[in-house]
Amino acid sequence: MPSYPLRILLVEDHPFQLLATQCLLRSFGFALLTPAESAEQAICLMSQAEVPFDIILCDQCLPDLPGLELIEIASRRRLTTTAILLSGLPVTELAGLITQAMERGLPLLGYLSKPLNKEEFAHLLRPLFKLKM
Repeated sequence: MPSYPLRILLVEDHPFQLLATQCLLRSFGFALLTPAESAEQAICLMSQAEVPFDIILCDQCLPDLPGLELIEIASRRRLTTTAILLSGLPVTELAGLITQAMERGLPLLGYLSKPLNKEEFAHLLRPLFKLKM
């Protein structure tokens, strides 16, 4: 199985979803995972990191801050280079978030529905990182 050197910050407030998504990402070949259970914890981890994370995989519905707001903070502080939203929200709401991200100039690649699907994840990453999954 191929291994990918991307440093991923995974932000998910539900412990089961966090664990399940970590397991899926590892099975996809991503081993450099840093989990966070809240936006506050994610900001602390990003601030302490020696180099910016390659990607933030972030739940939109966090209890302490919407995912898009966390992505904006991380982007403005140069704590990440890109992001993907994870959500169970309806597609129309997620499409609206994509529009907001574009208007704000945020490095959002798109969104993924839960549970994470390998092909959809690869599709979002492929143009940026030229990955073969």
